[in-house]
Amino acid sequence: MATLSRRRPQNVSGDIYVDSSCIDCDTCRWMAPSVFERVEGQSAVSHQPGTEAERQAALQALLACPTASIGTVEPPQEIRQVQQSFPIPVTDDVYHCGYHAESSFGAASYLIRRPQGNVLVDSPRFSPPLVKQLQALGGVRYLYLTHRDDVADHQRFREQFGCDRILHQDDISPGTRGVEIPLTGQEPVSLAPDLLIIPVPGHTKGHTVLLYENRVLFSGDHLAWSPGLGHLHAFRRACWYSWPELIQSMKKLAAYSFEWVLPGHGRRYHADRATMAQQMQQCIAWMEQVA
Repeated sequence: MATLSRRRPQNVSGDIYVDSSCIDCDTCRWMAPSVFERVEGQSAVSHQPGTEAERQAALQALLACPTASIGTVEPPQEIRQVQQSFPIPVTDDVYHCGYHAESSFGAASYLIRRPQGNVLVDSPRFSPPLVKQLQALGGVRYLYLTHRDDVADHQRFREQFGCDRILHQDDISPGTRGVEIPLTGQEPVSLAPDLLIIPVPGHTKGHTVLLYENRVLFSGDHLAWSPGLGHLHAFRRACWYSWPELIQSMKKLAAYSFEWVLPGHGRRYHADRATMAQQMQQCIAWMEQVA
């Protein structure tokens, strides 16, 4: 839990602050970019909220922070209302769960709300306020895990909702060997007419991505937007299996059409299909240059 005694001196004065336990996962900076920025390798408050919307975003980031490194001088009176704002809508039927887990280095988790059964994409931290909200939205039918790194509290969600967990066998470890639906091979798997799982080995051997309604791509640690580069990219310095295979997987993925990229790590990206296709080709060209 954040403490004033560890408050980073890089924070501007005011109620909200980041302390020295920050692991630089970037969560707060993309959730509330007008409030938080990166300073000397960790997050800090660069601007105290000036509007209700900014304060809500900052408090949402506080709750999402995987290491509880964000604090307030005075206890926030509106914290229950902020808890109830999760999961946060991204599209009409896709939500950001928040409550990131330290064991996943702050990876984002998402909920797809669908009449045939909701899908939790990667595991958030098991937090009672979030669990209550997920229950109110219809529970969880599937817990789809993109890869081995972002499994967090998957077992507790299984026990709570009775959901079937999905993970490629090449990424199954002792902690996930009980998954109900182990994937095999390198061919796409149609979980349902609106849910296509695409194997994309590279970041890890068993990494897969999920394409929802040919519209929203849940990309795990395979693909994300880079503000610094100004285009979609893959994580060259965090490629645990094979960069050449990651390039081939990206070329395979470029054959699909989608409008959203929602990663576990890195920034989201939304564009029309033509622009997204151009971005995918730019990403591949960049990957081949840095190989």
